[in-house]
Amino acid sequence: MTAQELGASLQQTFGDKILQVNSPQPGRLYVTIDPDSVVEVAAHLQDDLGCRFVVNAGTDRRRQRGKFLITHFFAKDEDGIYIALHAEVDEDDPRIPSITPVVPAANWGEREFHDMVGVVPEGHPDPRRLVLADDWPEDLYPLRWDVEHGIKPPIADCTPERKPPPEGSSVVPIGPYFPALEEPAYFRIFVEGEEVVGADYRGFYNHRGIEKVGCSVLTYNQIPFIAERICGICGCVHSTCYCQAIEQAAGIEIPLRAKYLRTIMLELERIQSHLLWLGIAGHIIGFDTVLMQVWRMREPLMWLCERLTGNRKTYATNVIGGVRRDIEPDAYDDVRSVIKEIEREWQALYDSIPGDTTLMARLRGTGMLPKDMAIEHCAVGPTGRGSGVEIDVRVDHPYAAYDRLDVKKCVHDGCDNLARTLVRLDETLVSIGIIRQALDDIPEGPVLAEVSEDIPAGRQAISTVEAPRGEVFHWVLTGEDNRPERWRVRAPTYANLQVVPPMLAGSALADVPINIGSFDPCFSCTDRMEVLDINSGQLRTCSAEDLSNCRR
Repeated sequence: MTAQELGASLQQTFGDKILQVNSPQPGRLYVTIDPDSVVEVAAHLQDDLGCRFVVNAGTDRRRQRGKFLITHFFAKDEDGIYIALHAEVDEDDPRIPSITPVVPAANWGEREFHDMVGVVPEGHPDPRRLVLADDWPEDLYPLRWDVEHGIKPPIADCTPERKPPPEGSSVVPIGPYFPALEEPAYFRIFVEGEEVVGADYRGFYNHRGIEKVGCSVLTYNQIPFIAERICGICGCVHSTCYCQAIEQAAGIEIPLRAKYLRTIMLELERIQSHLLWLGIAGHIIGFDTVLMQVWRMREPLMWLCERLTGNRKTYATNVIGGVRRDIEPDAYDDVRSVIKEIEREWQALYDSIPGDTTLMARLRGTGMLPKDMAIEHCAVGPTGRGSGVEIDVRVDHPYAAYDRLDVKKCVHDGCDNLARTLVRLDETLVSIGIIRQALDDIPEGPVLAEVSEDIPAGRQAISTVEAPRGEVFHWVLTGEDNRPERWRVRAPTYANLQVVPPMLAGSALADVPINIGSFDPCFSCTDRMEVLDINSGQLRTCSAEDLSNCRR
């Protein structure tokens, strides 16, 4: 099925509920619908057509259309299609029916557009705040066009909403800082004895406002460098994804050599990320030999990346139209030498895992994520592929030079921590093979296309990249003043974290850190905490003022 055929099918099924259908790029379908029919159409895409939910977006278009735009994004992976389901909402009564009751993975995205744009998802089963801090003022929505990007509103009185624990259970807080995880996170774990019976997550306390800055201050070619700061590990992924979106919207064809160079850097980034993750996973389960050895293996790769780009991690190579730096032929042998040594040591490590009783005891049969649960919550990357979900953007929606290379999906069906580990071990070896292919096949030629015309306003584009953690998604709606009108980013952790609470149910409390860590989550930092008075049982949340008044 092509995007045009899918659009025609929707028009035939829903008639005048479909207001507009557009497919300006291959594999992209933009459908505008009556907002009252959003639940019906979303359910049809998911249940009848087998589409996978990706994310939601809220856009303030009151200046252009006198409306708010709510968008639900889906993917039809077997046909290589992304679908944007647009619905315009009246500015005087900003409400739209919630699709979460029929598409559970839409939970966070709907709560986010309520927080950031002020459109209410009516019928949402958990309408608590998601992104905004508990003490953020009511009726102040940061992504509305008339709210300044640098606003610092006064702290509002608040009573934080917390999910109550099941009757008879106790609350064990993990976070906001937990030294075995690479970043702060705050989980409230509900336990009966040593068994986890539920969980609740509260994050986003350190929201950086990158989407807001990208649509109000920065220009098109400045954004790639801040996009790299979205994630400290997947920087090249995000800058590639953003640049691809703009190039697609503007009809810019980048040189083939630039596509190969992006592919090489993306795969080097994947290898160093999986090396980093395996070391931290060893640390989480108390096996620091794994941490020391794997991070020792990672160091030559970091030095290699510095030679190729000038930076160990934040490469700053991508710009709209291609890349800023070429890889000279005299560096090819260095790349081959480094990945060959990593391959040798990685294979030895891989071969030792089945006989290691410590690793097997902590990984096999723990952190169970059944395939149906992974599909329901739209888990991506090694988290999904470790539960038998065969989704890899490099194969299903190829970009850069992946359509010219042999890329194998790494899938295991164990549904546990071991399966997710094995996916990453396999992927590292596959990445090494991809880099070798790319070095052998890379063509001569320029690395940057000349962009001589302004990017027209009012165009939209969807771009995705397979990050080490899973699918990264960027949607761009081009605007005036040489910057996007809207830039929506969804990192893979945003999708995967939503499945953590149901996944933890039934596990042992001692396994919770590695169960969470097996997803390789990337959290936003937080400086809040909860205090439980063990005498009265009262639970309260400390404010910034409370913390500043603390005395030793």
